[in-house]
Amino acid sequence: MRRDDLIRYTCRPLLEIRGLNLEFGTPRGRVHALRNVSLDVPAAQVVGIVGESGSGKSTLAYTVMGLLSENADVTAGSILFEGKDLLKIPTQERRSLLGDRLSMIFQDPMTALNPVRTVESQMIDIQHHEQGSRSEKRARAIEMLHRVGIPDPQSRIGAYPHHFSGGMRQRVCIAMALLVKPAILVADEPTTALDATLEVQIIHLLKDLQKEIGCSVLFVSHHLGAVAELCDRVAVMYAGEVVEQGSVRDIFHNPGHPYTRALLECDPGRLKKSTRTLPTIPGEVPNLLGSKQGCLFRSRCGQAFNRCVQDNPVEYRIGVDQVAQCHLLDQGRSASA
Repeated sequence: MRRDDLIRYTCRPLLEIRGLNLEFGTPRGRVHALRNVSLDVPAAQVVGIVGESGSGKSTLAYTVMGLLSENADVTAGSILFEGKDLLKIPTQERRSLLGDRLSMIFQDPMTALNPVRTVESQMIDIQHHEQGSRSEKRARAIEMLHRVGIPDPQSRIGAYPHHFSGGMRQRVCIAMALLVKPAILVADEPTTALDATLEVQIIHLLKDLQKEIGCSVLFVSHHLGAVAELCDRVAVMYAGEVVEQGSVRDIFHNPGHPYTRALLECDPGRLKKSTRTLPTIPGEVPNLLGSKQGCLFRSRCGQAFNRCVQDNPVEYRIGVDQVAQCHLLDQGRSASA
């Protein structure tokens, strides 16, 4: 391999999503759940995905992991992980990556664990890729439970999931996901079912463990405060599209897309005065049935103009490391457009 090629290869993101389109077949027609999604996850970085419910955040996470329903159909694009397209490699090879190089924390800790098996048996089974005896795997599981803050892990490891609180169950799920030392951890809203105090604890725990293990994290959340605390980069999704992405500092201090600005304005943490009425974005996420033309956010955008109805937005660069899809960013548009 030539030196230039080697430099390009080593600088490549660990995960590269390019032009991804995903549809679901339904009795009412084809639902275009993901539309031309492109996203990079660099090595040893945390990339957050934010957006309203129904924006496609979890769908993207499940597509990366290959955990889709039978009516799902990837119609275009690629998901390159360590240079291999996950959509084209054999099923068995992709399955062998799960629970090894690719790991996931699911949204609901109440249902993510098998209720009729002990935590010990589940944590030992997750290490099926690892060499060593059962006692060695048990010892590694106990050590990881200790690192995620489970008290008295030597005795608690033999308990069943219902013996743990919701916060402790989520800690067990994090321990299982990181026990295999994955290259990429996909976290699908891991703090949604937890109260505010536990949410802060889990975020700090994830941050510390990510730095310790050195893995990349694809962090799905609707909580902007959690994203600001944990992530290095942010991708903003709306109606199945990535409308803006960049570093946390750029997105939070200089949002370029009207939807990103609206999301930030709705963040309770940014309110300067106490109020009984929280700000909201008027309207609803559009129906994703059938093909769409123009900007999907136009019906909710106070700055929409004629071009937003006719043309699909393309990506415009705002800064060195920030891009957004909005016609307002086209400096060459006419004032009467």
